[in-house]
Amino acid sequence: MAEIKESVVPNKEFHNFVVRCMEAVHTKHEHAVSLADLLVSADYRGHYSHGLNRLDMYVKDIKVGMTRHDMEPTITKETVSTALVNGNNLLGPVVGKFCIDLAIQKAKETGIAWVVANDSNHFGIAGWYSIRAMEQGMLGMAFTNTSPLMVPTRARKPTLGTNPLTLAAPANNGDSMVLDMATTSVALGKIELSDRKGQDIPVGWGCDETGKPCKNPGRVVESGGLMPLGGDENTAGYKGYGLGMMVEVFCGILAGSNFGPNVRSWKTHDKKANLGQCFVAIDPTAFAPGFTDRMSELIDHCRNLEPATGQSEVLVPGDPERNHMKECDKLGGIPYHPNQIKYANELAEQLKIEPMKVLT
Repeated sequence: MAEIKESVVPNKEFHNFVVRCMEAVHTKHEHAVSLADLLVSADYRGHYSHGLNRLDMYVKDIKVGMTRHDMEPTITKETVSTALVNGNNLLGPVVGKFCIDLAIQKAKETGIAWVVANDSNHFGIAGWYSIRAMEQGMLGMAFTNTSPLMVPTRARKPTLGTNPLTLAAPANNGDSMVLDMATTSVALGKIELSDRKGQDIPVGWGCDETGKPCKNPGRVVESGGLMPLGGDENTAGYKGYGLGMMVEVFCGILAGSNFGPNVRSWKTHDKKANLGQCFVAIDPTAFAPGFTDRMSELIDHCRNLEPATGQSEVLVPGDPERNHMKECDKLGGIPYHPNQIKYANELAEQLKIEPMKVLT
């Protein structure tokens, strides 16, 4: 099989391309920049399912008027350490950035803050928000519900979303642990990418219309659904199902937004998404002293464990992303599959804007 040659796009070039795309459909410049910041971070960190792969969705939501671009998030109610935010149907990253920054501000004063939002939209990689808190020396957490894509164990149809969660915790000398995961086996975007590349998916990622495991990504996307973390019931998929329910409580139920099967279907535009999201910031100095020392000790211990047979090293959450960022830095940008570049060029042509420039 011939080797597929990837194209490298400088981070700044991709960022500018996202801004051009969004401004072409009349998005506010500052909102377009927030989205670009997140999408670049996603692909730079190796989460290709939530970077360039998602751009057309945000463009279409603004273009057809399903997502607003002429307002700002507003605080509905608040206490010294909590807030309920109305996202006013704006881009998810605009709402999320507002909420996590509000949580950080409150946590600096009270030690811990919990902010939930309703009337929001798809907010990209959850880790982008927890990292914003971590960069301020705090523990950051974020959760969101999504369109019903998860098929619970023993069920046939999707009922819950991928319902991702994240925790970012600072350690010494710029080190950290950054957990960013869906409560399904994988995010839908990874199955979409496999379909775009013409590749089968591993057993346990998705199921067909009967609820049985399926390796055909197109069939999973069109008529099946995602399996909960762990796969089917025999491999503890009920635990992923339970985690998905927990996120739904923190987001859809607590925020008073749409939840579970009430959320609109993926990539449809028959009604507002009205997603619920949750953001937490915790100042570790409000608790036992020496947090970063202990965090570093735990991280170092795990990394220094003897690798299993056939493995070269033991990683902690955030290490794969860190390694991918180093590789991007060596290349001078983010590497993309030819089909992804083709997709970006087609989007540029539709919007009548300048396409991305590639290095190779």
